[in-house]
Amino acid sequence: MQQKDSFLGKWVAGSRSKWITLIVWILAAGLFSALLPSVNKEEINNSPNLSHSKPSVVASSIAEREFPSGADIPALFVWHRGEGLTETDIQGIQQWTATLTEKLVSYQTSVPPLFQLPLPALQAELSEDGSTIVVPVFFDSNLETDQLKEGVEAIKEMTKDQFGTDPYTVSIEAKDELSIRVTGPVGVSIDATGLFKNADVSLLLATVSLVLILLLLIYRSPILAFIPLIAVGFAYGVIGPILGWMAHEGWIVVDSQAISIMTVLLFGAGTDYCLFLIARFRQLLKVEANKGKALYSAITGASGAIAMSALTVVLALLALLFAKYGVYHRFAAPFSIAILIMGIASLTLVPALLAIFGRASFFPFIPRTEEMRAQRAKRKGKTNPLKPEKAPRNWFGRSVVSKPWTILLVCTIVLGGFAAFTSQIKFTYDILSSFPQEMESREGFTLIEQQFTPGELAPVKVMIDTEGKHIALDQALSALSFVANVSEPKNGTVNANIVAYDVEFNINPYSLEAMNHIPDLTVATEQALSSAGVSPTADHVWIGGQTATQYDTKETSDQDTLLIIPIIIGLISLLLLAYLRSIVATVYLVLTVILSYFSALGLGWIILHYGLGADAIQGTIPLYAFVFLVALGEDYNIFMISSIWQKRKQMPLKQAIKEGVGETGSVITSAGLILAGTFAVLATLPIQVLVQFGTITAIGVLLDTFVVRPFLVPSITLLLGKWAFWPSKHEEVKNSTAVK
Repeated sequence: MQQKDSFLGKWVAGSRSKWITLIVWILAAGLFSALLPSVNKEEINNSPNLSHSKPSVVASSIAEREFPSGADIPALFVWHRGEGLTETDIQGIQQWTATLTEKLVSYQTSVPPLFQLPLPALQAELSEDGSTIVVPVFFDSNLETDQLKEGVEAIKEMTKDQFGTDPYTVSIEAKDELSIRVTGPVGVSIDATGLFKNADVSLLLATVSLVLILLLLIYRSPILAFIPLIAVGFAYGVIGPILGWMAHEGWIVVDSQAISIMTVLLFGAGTDYCLFLIARFRQLLKVEANKGKALYSAITGASGAIAMSALTVVLALLALLFAKYGVYHRFAAPFSIAILIMGIASLTLVPALLAIFGRASFFPFIPRTEEMRAQRAKRKGKTNPLKPEKAPRNWFGRSVVSKPWTILLVCTIVLGGFAAFTSQIKFTYDILSSFPQEMESREGFTLIEQQFTPGELAPVKVMIDTEGKHIALDQALSALSFVANVSEPKNGTVNANIVAYDVEFNINPYSLEAMNHIPDLTVATEQALSSAGVSPTADHVWIGGQTATQYDTKETSDQDTLLIIPIIIGLISLLLLAYLRSIVATVYLVLTVILSYFSALGLGWIILHYGLGADAIQGTIPLYAFVFLVALGEDYNIFMISSIWQKRKQMPLKQAIKEGVGETGSVITSAGLILAGTFAVLATLPIQVLVQFGTITAIGVLLDTFVVRPFLVPSITLLLGKWAFWPSKHEEVKNSTAVK
């Protein structure tokens, strides 16, 4: 068998160097883990997502300067008794605030002195049915989530000591028992961080178990099933400390959400890269008796596609560095570094392991040449002629070359039909909708929504510079249909001309509807200033609070999407063009993956909305899904098209497509199932944003695996013929024996 051995193959799989390669990885993982900080200990979960120039951030800075107490963030303690709060309950609440006033817990700044109010005055603050009251406890706004949690936990312990019971565990449905729930900005922040922290271990175990089970079912070899997991494990042992060190030095910022998704990406994409090489090695072992030569050829044949696939994903993820929104930007470095190191492991550690185990990697179904099978049969005393191994059926390849126009039409209609549903998608930036219904902050919000106006959860702070003039802004704001209550005006401590109002909406302040009212609030404020003869400029109007922050989040996210998507498409196109040297192929490979992305969004919406009852999907998901689906989808295209490109030099294009699709079909199908499965694991977590992201991404991977790769791309390639290679020259080979 003719072959061209690669330096990489000779080094990592050589008789001595294979052990050196393995030892290097063991030492790297061990030393890095021992000497560098763990990435999990360097997580920062309250990093700002918006730049200092955003209106809501500027407003927060003004509020902190002019209204120091108002700049603190509240934890809303929702006290509830179904049959109505008793006088004993209310007296207990007064004593509770007295204790927190006398002895502040860690990081607490203040609490309303309810103990100073007479009982009738405090009873007037109850809900209409007398069952509920909301008591805010304020904390320093510059704290990290772990510090906020420490303060809230201290208050909970104090509450238990005072009441002798634990009202935080009592069901809010209880009629005759006192229950308390912590919500508001502090409660929401604590629960959001806790969800991702609690998800880390379960997500890792579920992902590893799923990958192992799928590998065992697909390849039926216990050794082979563990080789990709060993590679991913060593890669993670290097990646984690490197990211931890970079975060410790302040070069990057990592959070729980990024680490959770990175784990899934690492196992899914990493296993794919391993399988690309393993499949080529297995195929060559059936025609090459020397396992070393087979491995050399496998590395030579697969390394280019693996390197290109990994580089495609790395560059697509690095494009997130251009994002202005913090979450997007923070994903770039951890994800791209993880894929880069995993790609290196796939091209070094995996070949070394295959060289060590050899044919035994595939035990008990060991691939052998015909001569080896014959000799084995002879040793066992079999006298019957050896039956040749059955050739793969290659139904995909036969279908494409027999009816390319039909295949193209059907695929386009199916994918286009799903893509059409993207126009029906509704988006939300409501973080509470991502929480399980039984989560504390969401239960607290439910009580507020039922008993009071939901805007109490997170009021909007409107501040104006009056220039010393009287402006009846409270009347103008109260007249707005979406406003439930406007507080009394407060004058700034540094600049007395700055006046602030707390505005409560009569709708969920985290909803898209509330966010869309921020411009209306701005217009009403500017009109009031203009009527009073004050210039309605940005230097005179500031609007802050959670709703305003989410409005800026949406605007920033939309701008990032419009910027990053073209960058990713451009980078991937340049890589494909450099690798394939065909403008035409580059164009249709990119277009098919984009079509697959929109199809995944549409089908994902059908499943999430009509199947799972989701009213909307999180607004950040489209960009996340685009980055992963376009980059990972091109992985499969690159692996398959590289096989066709190689074969068309030795046989007619029609035959090259048929054999190329058949040759790569099983490994891409296996890789696609595993990758889709790992993303589907996210859908098992109690976090709606991950459920939605995991569902849409898994659907996209399956569409790439079973529609785009085996049918759509090969049919387009066949129909274009020699033009698929333009401007590269394509010399038509008349038959498969024309070139030896």
